Amino acid sequence: MKLSFDHPQVMSIINVTPDSFFESSRCLDNTALEGAISKAVEEGADILDIGGYSSRPGAAEVSEQEEIERVLRGAVIARKIAPEIPISIDTFRSSVIKAVYDEIGDIIINDISAGELDNQMVQTVADLHLPYIAMHMRGNPQNMQNLTNYSNIGNSVVKHLKHKAELLTDAGIEQIILDPGFGFAKTLEQNYQLLGALPELTAIGYPVLAGISRKSMIYNALNITPNESLTGTIALNWECLRGGCKILRVHDTQPAVQTIKLFEIYEANRQSK
Repeated sequence: MKLSFDHPQVMSIINVTPDSFFESSRCLDNTALEGAISKAVEEGADILDIGGYSSRPGAAEVSEQEEIERVLRGAVIARKIAPEIPISIDTFRSSVIKAVYDEIGDIIINDISAGELDNQMVQTVADLHLPYIAMHMRGNPQNMQNLTNYSNIGNSVVKHLKHKAELLTDAGIEQIILDPGFGFAKTLEQNYQLLGALPELTAIGYPVLAGISRKSMIYNALNITPNESLTGTIALNWECLRGGCKILRVHDTQPAVQTIKLFEIYEANRQSK
């Protein structure tokens, strides 16, 4: 499986969880799943990202079996509704990857820990020849917000992900995508510093994913709720595109599709002067 990044992609979030921070994204039954997936496809999703373990700060632990059951349910429905659209699995557990791969075949792996929470993950991905999204995070969802001491957040994340990409390449992973991990072991101010460092990260040469959709760096900064954070998401997604990101991971597909279209028109006309 090989992904193309001729133009920026929209990764639509499909949460098979009861406790994701954005309540409206929670798909608690098959009807909700079918509706969310169909809507994302109709609005232009390039990738469907299915997760069964909420990674918000302080999220409750989920057993492997429960996560497998949740993700499998979402993946099977997604494959049925949209067989042509790549499916990404948001997990740090290799057992989840194996279960989903055995059921539906090729998938993308979206690992918030970049292999650091499961020592079998990297080899599993390499053996299956699957694309791998490696995200920057410290600790785990339960303790990460206590691990925000950096001398320079941009330099730290770029250095970490560059080294991580080298290790993943040496391990045999054929396609690597990097994610700076907005909101994961970062303060509000650090998230904006990291946003400004995106050109340095994209300059490494790997496609970069940005996941800022409706996050606390928006709603806490504006003293609003996740439900009120779409405008801020659109604004920051534009900045992510300007920084060179190739994937926008979002809750709201159509606004992201339109943002990319406008950005590409802007770029084409700006460069033609």
